Amino acid sequence: MNNFLEFFHLMDKKGKTFRPKKRFTHGTIRYSLHKQAQASLSSGINLREAVKIPQGEEMNDWLAVHVVDFFNRINLIYGTVSEYCTETTCPKMSGGSRYEYFWQDGVNYKKPAALPAPKYIENLMDWVEGQINNEEIFPVTTDVPFPRSFQTLSKKILTRLFRVFVHVYIHHFDRIVSIGAEPHVNSCFKHFYYFVKEFDLIPVKEMEPLDELVKQLCKD
Repeated sequence: MNNFLEFFHLMDKKGKTFRPKKRFTHGTIRYSLHKQAQASLSSGINLREAVKIPQGEEMNDWLAVHVVDFFNRINLIYGTVSEYCTETTCPKMSGGSRYEYFWQDGVNYKKPAALPAPKYIENLMDWVEGQINNEEIFPVTTDVPFPRSFQTLSKKILTRLFRVFVHVYIHHFDRIVSIGAEPHVNSCFKHFYYFVKEFDLIPVKEMEPLDELVKQLCKD
């Protein structure tokens, strides 16, 4: 099996999904863009080219479907390691010894707080899910405009989702390898990386923890 979506659909059936997935309404422009973005995970696709915005499409639409798709995919990836990511094994949300992340959402955590990795990721996913399910932020129809802050918020979402990649790759990669998920996770990471680089969506400093991985995976 060499297809990311087939592999994680199988894992989904085994009850490994971290949470329900956000779906697009069939027959809408965003549904079409969503299917186009999903197709880019088929084997043999040039991901560097696949992330470029299709001619005639709006940037916010293209950004919205990718934010939602990456949220869904990273949930699936984290779901495969979540039983091994506990407050005992991962008392900090870290990416090795050099990087630690603190959670702040302005509501439950008004100041940056050190949390165990599973608690940090739970808060992160709850927060992202709240954003993408808010139809004033992520409109479900094209007759409702995106808010002016949409791209800024999307950058924040993608930056935080990247931290899940950091934690999974550095602390749980053995589990990814053991279930045969390595090529699928690598494919998703490459797609994510090329997308955020194409549109300059994540600060370079945030990506430092996976610099070596990028050099190995993203040579094409």
